[in-house]
Amino acid sequence: MHRNRLLLFCLMALSVAVCRAQSSPAPLDSLTARKIEVLARTKLNVPTEYQISIGGRESSTMPGYDTVKVTFSLPGHPDHTQSLNFLLSKDGNTLARLSEWDISKNPAEMVPYAGRPLRGNPDAKVVLVNYDDLECPYCARLHAELFPETLDHYKGLIKIVYRDLPLEEIHPWALHAAIDANCLAAQNDKPYWTYVDYLHTHGEDITGPDRNLDKSKALLDKLAIEEGATAHLDPVKLSACVKAQDETAIRAEIKQAEGLGIEQTPTLFVNGEEMQGALDTSTLWTIIDRALVSEGVTPPPVPKTTTPAASPSAPAAGAKPGGTR
Repeated sequence: MHRNRLLLFCLMALSVAVCRAQSSPAPLDSLTARKIEVLARTKLNVPTEYQISIGGRESSTMPGYDTVKVTFSLPGHPDHTQSLNFLLSKDGNTLARLSEWDISKNPAEMVPYAGRPLRGNPDAKVVLVNYDDLECPYCARLHAELFPETLDHYKGLIKIVYRDLPLEEIHPWALHAAIDANCLAAQNDKPYWTYVDYLHTHGEDITGPDRNLDKSKALLDKLAIEEGATAHLDPVKLSACVKAQDETAIRAEIKQAEGLGIEQTPTLFVNGEEMQGALDTSTLWTIIDRALVSEGVTPPPVPKTTTPAASPSAPAAGAKPGGTR
């Protein structure tokens, strides 16, 4: 379930590790410049409406190569401009590009989650941050892998946090659901998780047989208010929040996700290691075990059977917000 991304973000991933010289670039001959443009358009799938300009040669730290700056721009859109540095051999017959990866940060700290509802041990050394869409069937599959089975297996060794990434283009009620869930979270984490548990097991019920969006939104609001009452939340604050449908916080999360290059749900980070799509239990646990070992923590032994068991921290599938079936 992919989100459309601008070419700008595609090109940013191709930035190269070369140093720019202080001297003025030496212009390329027209044939070499044309070769570079054609190759760049072909290899990078540059849309025809984008213009490409080729800079001159500059010295580089790579023996036998010079640096050449290639700039991609969309006429009339100054914010859609990106420059990449390529390596051009001294004889002009080879063009190369290298990827530069920033390893200055701790991977576990690259995906922010402060202030989000949390399940598990707040002091755990391994954190699972999941970008979730409450209408996404693949997200529902991953949710079933996480709760209660994975959380129970690792007990106090992990913590799980959800970030919002509603894919509005294909999931019309996902944004509304995320707002309602966050209205609950603003007062207490527990009703937030109960609400999320329910939506991930009753997506078809929310959509309804007639796929009426207004009915879906009304049902989402009703469920949120009922869950708030069961959890003894402030009813006035909750009702006002649900009615306001303030998208500000969710929009900020979407923008942050795009900045991290996230384009589909679910996207799960385990101490910074990224996985996309629904994962089977074996794969998920292998990744978590690897993160635990890197933190000096011994993973729990894998049980002979992995039949999910009910947990107080994660209501059984099918439990309705408000505590009824």
